[in-house]
Amino acid sequence: MIDQTNSPFKIVLLGDSSVGKSSLVLRLCQDKFVENLEPTIGGSCIIQNIEIEESEVKLKIWDTAGQERFHSLTPLYYRGAKGAVIVYDISNFESFERAKDWILELRENGESDSKIVLVGNKIDLETKAVEDTTAQKFADKNGLLFFETSAKTGEFVNQIFLALAKLLLGKNSANSEVQNGQTDQIPNNENDYTDNNFGSQNVNLESKEPKENSGCC
Repeated sequence: MIDQTNSPFKIVLLGDSSVGKSSLVLRLCQDKFVENLEPTIGGSCIIQNIEIEESEVKLKIWDTAGQERFHSLTPLYYRGAKGAVIVYDISNFESFERAKDWILELRENGESDSKIVLVGNKIDLETKAVEDTTAQKFADKNGLLFFETSAKTGEFVNQIFLALAKLLLGKNSANSEVQNGQTDQIPNNENDYTDNNFGSQNVNLESKEPKENSGCC
């Protein structure tokens, strides 16, 4: 029998525009990729259940807009976030430098115990401006989990959220286990999502600010 955590863990996705945050969420929830996905407006909320051993963990994932015009709203999403996924584009060194700013801002304004995963997305591209050794050294120095992924191919996308969920449950070996292939199951929740930009009763694509008691979450 699977035990389900009573309260969902709030997770926030941060990073510049076009690094692939929404594509990572779409790959996680529907195992699909859409070219030229519409930018997130403000923020959208997605519920995803993850099975780990005998427990089912519910993640409440806030996908935030990366455009500068929405930046003033982003800190509103930090409140209560127990985990964060900071995304950069491996073909864009500036996005990696900006990821450092996102991490600093989160640590200054977010929860003191928030678990952070640094993600280099778009490893399917031939151009690589950020070496994995550079990002790994930065992650190690700052106590972060680190993954390189591709939302397009799906490589290591599930493992990001498995590792984060394990950290939230206090399983300290989360990073090494998932990278060595010891993965648990992430249900796709096919009944909870539609093909409309992964929108459903659990998603609020037009939210301009987080509403904890809204219908999406």
